[in-house]
Amino acid sequence: MKISYNWLKQFIKTDWTSEQTSELLTDLGLEVEVVEKYESIKGGLAGVVVGHVLTCEKHPDADRLKVTTVNIGLEAPVQIVCGAANVAAGQKVPVATIGTVLYDKDGAEFTIKKGKIRGQESHGMICAEDELGLGKSHDGIMVLAEDLVPGTPASEVFQIANDEVFEIGLTPNRADAMSHFGTARDLRAGMLQRGVNIELITPSVSNFRVDMRTLKIDVNVEDNHLAPRYCGVTISGISVHESPSWLQDRLKAIGLTPKNNIVDVTNYVLHELGQPLHAFDAAKINGKIIVKTATEGTKFVTLDDVERTLHKEDLMICDEKGPLCIAGVFGGKKSGVSEGTTSIFLESAYFDPVSIRKTAKRHQLSTDASFRFERGIDPTITEYALKRAALLIQEVAGGKITSDVVEVYPKKVEDFSVLLNFSHVSKIIGQEIPKDTIKKILVSLDIKVNSVSDTGLGLTIPAYRVDVQREIDVIEEILRVYGYNNINFSKKFNATVANSPRTEDYKVQNVIASQLNSQGFHEIMANSLTTAAYAKLSTSLKEEHNVSMLNPLSSDLATLRQSLLFSGLEAVSYNINRKNSDLKLFEFGKTYHKYLNGYEEHKHLSLLVSGNRNKESWTSAQKTTDFFLLKGYVKAILSRLGIEKIGNAPVQSDVYSEGTAITYNNDILVEMGVVKKPILKHFGIKQDVYYADFNWDLVLKIITGKIKYTEIPKYPEVRRDLALLIDQSTTYESIFNLAKQTEKTLLKDVNLFDVYQGDKLPEGKKSYALSFTIQDNTKTLTDAQIDKIMSKLQQTFETELGATLR
Repeated sequence: MKISYNWLKQFIKTDWTSEQTSELLTDLGLEVEVVEKYESIKGGLAGVVVGHVLTCEKHPDADRLKVTTVNIGLEAPVQIVCGAANVAAGQKVPVATIGTVLYDKDGAEFTIKKGKIRGQESHGMICAEDELGLGKSHDGIMVLAEDLVPGTPASEVFQIANDEVFEIGLTPNRADAMSHFGTARDLRAGMLQRGVNIELITPSVSNFRVDMRTLKIDVNVEDNHLAPRYCGVTISGISVHESPSWLQDRLKAIGLTPKNNIVDVTNYVLHELGQPLHAFDAAKINGKIIVKTATEGTKFVTLDDVERTLHKEDLMICDEKGPLCIAGVFGGKKSGVSEGTTSIFLESAYFDPVSIRKTAKRHQLSTDASFRFERGIDPTITEYALKRAALLIQEVAGGKITSDVVEVYPKKVEDFSVLLNFSHVSKIIGQEIPKDTIKKILVSLDIKVNSVSDTGLGLTIPAYRVDVQREIDVIEEILRVYGYNNINFSKKFNATVANSPRTEDYKVQNVIASQLNSQGFHEIMANSLTTAAYAKLSTSLKEEHNVSMLNPLSSDLATLRQSLLFSGLEAVSYNINRKNSDLKLFEFGKTYHKYLNGYEEHKHLSLLVSGNRNKESWTSAQKTTDFFLLKGYVKAILSRLGIEKIGNAPVQSDVYSEGTAITYNNDILVEMGVVKKPILKHFGIKQDVYYADFNWDLVLKIITGKIKYTEIPKYPEVRRDLALLIDQSTTYESIFNLAKQTEKTLLKDVNLFDVYQGDKLPEGKKSYALSFTIQDNTKTLTDAQIDKIMSKLQQTFETELGATLR
């Protein structure tokens, strides 16, 4: 939000510098981010003076140039070569002296320098109005009034407006400060607290009067909840043209482009008082004004020439033939003010903030009016702002007030009542503030003190302070005006240590992230917003489950992701395209889903592995990443978390060409595998990518149990090996499970340490070399016990799997 300091001083007369004022505004919570200089003419015509042309002769070497001598207020006149056809002796003209910086039509600066033109010296430039930024004409030089004194600065002749503009980073809750008047009101409260007793000046509307009652337009508000207060008045005999320079300068200073005098006045009052207004061409209104919600599907063309389809909940300003304006948001093309307008209906209203916000979001419109309406404006100034605007329109556009003010205000918007306890103020602020100071601050904020007791105050909060409805809000107001810098800090340092369980999400994440980092992984954090088109890449994702944004920045950021895979593949593709193809990436993130019974979000851990396992080196051969490497990383994570009782199941997601799932009590814990080629092709990836997706919510649920510790066995373990000749279709998993079932007590581990397949074996056979670890926690095993166990295992393998010893 931009605030003009000159404009601000119309409400509060102060001699403070802009630095002092911006510092106080920042202390009050209206943070001034920057203070910019504003000049109605860029450069302020610095270096441009009034000159008196003494002589004017034809250039000896150029037909179109003239050599002049000009008195610019110095001891001696200067010679200037000029190409304008209308230059003549005796004229008073604007002269840009040596060193003056001027600006062309594109804003690029150029400096006036001493030079020679066709052999004649030139000490400055006699200027046309477009060269000074005073107009668009370049037909010739400007000829000034004859009574001007040579050497007079042009800035004095043309009354250049200079201003300082505060750029305030306004927080959304401070709807009361979204105007120059609101900012001045806060500034006065801050000054009073600092001992500067100053008056808040409001523009007078005492001159408002009805000139004649010749154009009455009735108003019918059908929904008083959506439009609690509505005012209007007609003004006839106006002339629509450019605004006077003072009004244009006010608007330009805060970044607005002047349109015409009627529109400029409505914008002026909007930024002056914070009350949005709208002017309708009265000749285009058929019958009376009707404030009502739209008919579903109605087509309506707004001022920006866009045809919009109205929603049944959109509040509209209509006449007896149809809609004229989207209430509080945007005007209509057909009813707007044009150069031919001679009479207007001026509207000032208070609309329901929630309704305006929904309509603005629905139509993707954000205007100065909707910005204020949807945050809550002051319902008490509706009529006052209307009269203020009407008087300004009469001043700049002429005309007469031709109707009484029509007002529909069936139920007054009530102020808020709050009880303030002094002990709560001291407790929250951490310092006792004198009771008289508290009351003084509250009164300066227009908060009425109804009752006073030893323990507290009974307060009435004005309706425009929509952000102050609770005791804690009042305490915050007291503190910001009193000054955060005035609160003393205790020399005693108090600290508390929060006791959180070891299974707290962030702790577990840190453990696993550290482990993955040590294994060469890099963490990524992808955007949760993505494109809806990704749901089409997998049948396991449904487009109807997409959570879509109401007001997306772009189609690529229109939907919350259903999977971490695609944003991860974007990172993989980005790195590969920059010659970084050996990748190990992981991400902790959430997915978002829309179902019939509502919305859900789920936490995941994803791993992405692609390229070579290690960098090229003369000491070791390069080896590409494979599925088993990914599986090892997954098993290492589960082992680190102490998750042991797991099973296997077919992978359910169709993003994998090959894959497997790890289960826990029949729930899918991890899915992992090789990403399908068509999906990789969509991202321009030509190398294999291995992907693992952890159900992190289930992980956290599993590890919440207590840790159980067992004593290290006193008795030694024994290892025995078997080399088995088995069928090609036999898996290591089947051997492992069969061994565990055969010897449930003493068999501690089974490990596959060698696989052989070749022409020296019978067709359809392969050789597995397995080690078996056997241990009794109560005694030392004998050779007889060990041999018995191994014989039983060998017999089981031969019977169940058709295995033979090699």
